[in-house]
Amino acid sequence: MMTAMRHRLNRISAASKMFGTFLRDRKGTGAVEFAIIAPLLIMTYIGSFELSVGFNVARKVARASSTVADIVTQQTEVSKAFLDSMKDVAAGVMTPYGVNYSMKITGIKVTAVGVGLVMWSRDEKGKVPYNVGSIIAIPAELSTLNSFVVRTELALPHELLLFAQGMSGHSLQTINLSKTYYYRQRIGEQITCVDCGV
Repeated sequence: MMTAMRHRLNRISAASKMFGTFLRDRKGTGAVEFAIIAPLLIMTYIGSFELSVGFNVARKVARASSTVADIVTQQTEVSKAFLDSMKDVAAGVMTPYGVNYSMKITGIKVTAVGVGLVMWSRDEKGKVPYNVGSIIAIPAELSTLNSFVVRTELALPHELLLFAQGMSGHSLQTINLSKTYYYRQRIGEQITCVDCGV
């Protein structure tokens, strides 16, 4: 009986020594810490990459919208073909992102503070987004009576890498980056479209 008791005590003592050794052993802590921190580091890296790409695309959208408005306001008259060629200008500025964008170019005559009259309008598909003669709101600071402004609206859907298909259950996978510019005409009192009414 004494032997059995001694044998049991030896087993308990050996088990407690092994448990103590296990608690003091630090060989696997680096791997455990890496397994915890690595996903956070990867998401931080992807997130900062996503932000930098997003800011770059937003800058290109703003530059494309501004460039189109700037080119159009240097004319005294435009045509459908000229306005339709602005889609190539916008796509060139937004390269390599400018594939699936939408753009509206509108000539507006200011009739009152914050109010304008559409003289002509064209989108990237060669259609008329705003009917001629329709009333349109404009910023109050551009409201010099009988002046002429060109409004360029450009929007580009930007796909997010973080929320790519299959990587996440989130429904937010694209955001629309858009920019609207108003430019006054440079020469004369109005920019006429010679064949927009046809």
